[in-house]
Amino acid sequence: MPKRLAPFVAALGLGIGPLSGTIAAAQSYPIDCAILLCLSGDWPASVPCARARAEFIRRITPWPIEPPLQIWRCPMGAAYPKNNDEGPLARLYNAVFDQVGRTTPAPGPAISSRDLSPQHRPATDENNDRRLPDGFALLLAQSADIDISGPEFNFVRSIRVYDVRYAAQNHPGEGGCMRYASVYLGSYSTQGAFSWARSTPEALPAAHVGLETWGMNCPELYHRSVFVDWRDYEGNYGFEQVNY
Repeated sequence: MPKRLAPFVAALGLGIGPLSGTIAAAQSYPIDCAILLCLSGDWPASVPCARARAEFIRRITPWPIEPPLQIWRCPMGAAYPKNNDEGPLARLYNAVFDQVGRTTPAPGPAISSRDLSPQHRPATDENNDRRLPDGFALLLAQSADIDISGPEFNFVRSIRVYDVRYAAQNHPGEGGCMRYASVYLGSYSTQGAFSWARSTPEALPAAHVGLETWGMNCPELYHRSVFVDWRDYEGNYGFEQVNY
């Protein structure tokens, strides 16, 4: 692990160093700062990271589905001394877990939506899927309040959320195999803004469970789930799936 990240990840995992004695104070920090730090370190075992992971999973547990990391809620650009020898994640650790007496800006709204002009409206499914009202799209104008375009924040951009709203196939007599699916992929931009785009069952990661027989000899199936995966700071793969 890079030396500049090792101290705060170790502290998150072992409850030692700057974290010890500051857990009560840490409860006042925005949960997304903890999600950001704990996700980067592959969710070290600690009380703050357990709470952060629980919130991360709660946000993808229907319904509604939220971006699991809302980086615009973590005030990384808040006023605290910047040491040129530290990377932004290490400085964020100091700001989050050593902030007795500090104040942080109140988080803004998580989600904003606006009506889209007809030419920019997403296509509607034949079954009139109404998870997103007709003519609306889920948009997030927010992004990180510092530049996160560097490789140390690749783990943020690695997060993918697959919303399998339904995937069904059956063989009604001589009518041939009938397949219906509505899948959306949520992803993060360079600066951490979250957006949805249409996807397909074929695009689901190999770790996803429940659609292994999709497209194979038409066995009857019906499946709904939310699947999120990511890679941490060191490239380790992780995922969670919620069926409903």
